[in-house]
Amino acid sequence: MANNKLHVKKGDTVVVIAGKDKGKKGKILQAMPAKSRVVVEGVNIIKKHTRPTQKMPQGGIVEKEAPVHVSNVMPFCPKCGKGVRISKKELADGKKVRNCHRCGEVFDK
Repeated sequence: MANNKLHVKKGDTVVVIAGKDKGKKGKILQAMPAKSRVVVEGVNIIKKHTRPTQKMPQGGIVEKEAPVHVSNVMPFCPKCGKGVRISKKELADGKKVRNCHRCGEVFDK
């Protein structure tokens, strides 16, 4: 059974650290905690053969993003300019936020 907590969430900018798309940067479009996978914009593009439908009467080959394992992505810190680890910090008002382990940049606004 998979651990249902992910270190990234939908809308985060991440960098791929392993696989054929290593080094690519993109935004998380979808997170699947039950499967420990995320769909990243412009990463792991596959060609899907579709049959004709009312929406697409022509059918054909569609390129779309496939999920990648969450262990193969790392949050991207704009201040550091690279993939970083996350640490958690509690603010004065009691709110817990994720921040960059290197420079302290806060990811959750």
